[in-house]
Amino acid sequence: MKIILATGNKGKLREFRQMCREEVIPFSDLLGELDIVEDADSFKGNALIKARTIYEKLGAEYIVVSDDSGISVPLLGGEPGIYSARYAGKEASDQENIQKLVAAIQAKGVDRTPAYYTAAIAIVSKYGEYVVHGWMHGEVITEPRGDKGFGYDPMFIPSGYTETLGELDDVIKKAISHRGQALRLAKPIIEMLKRK
Repeated sequence: MKIILATGNKGKLREFRQMCREEVIPFSDLLGELDIVEDADSFKGNALIKARTIYEKLGAEYIVVSDDSGISVPLLGGEPGIYSARYAGKEASDQENIQKLVAAIQAKGVDRTPAYYTAAIAIVSKYGEYVVHGWMHGEVITEPRGDKGFGYDPMFIPSGYTETLGELDDVIKKAISHRGQALRLAKPIIEMLKRK
């Protein structure tokens, strides 16, 4: 069975392909562009919405994998959380989202504060639905650094490191990231489903 990734995010697609080391097809290659309404109140719920939507359109010969992830800042009551990709508005760029988060943190009178990333990976196939999670803890800073990665990576310093995800080498990032952790849990499930 082919593995379909239910995302239009090029950064996530690149990360999945690097981690999976097998062909992962973005849903848009088969279905074109779709606007999927992610209206659940959790990363798990939104990941399932995306995977179910694509699976229902493609049918039983596919394993559909989707990811919903984001950054949460306890100082801000967990914001941006599930709204990470659209924190500064539905069509906001990564830079606009970063600027809004920097301003919100600065408004609290600090220049760095604890934060964590969450990744929920949903897997939907004719054999059922599965969801796994991964987390990465650290701090956000108000002076973004580095141009690697995507999203909030230039302002997030993982615990135990002094560089941001925007500065760290991809090999290190893959080993410690929330998405990497979740994907390591998802891979045995995907392998099991492919053998059925």
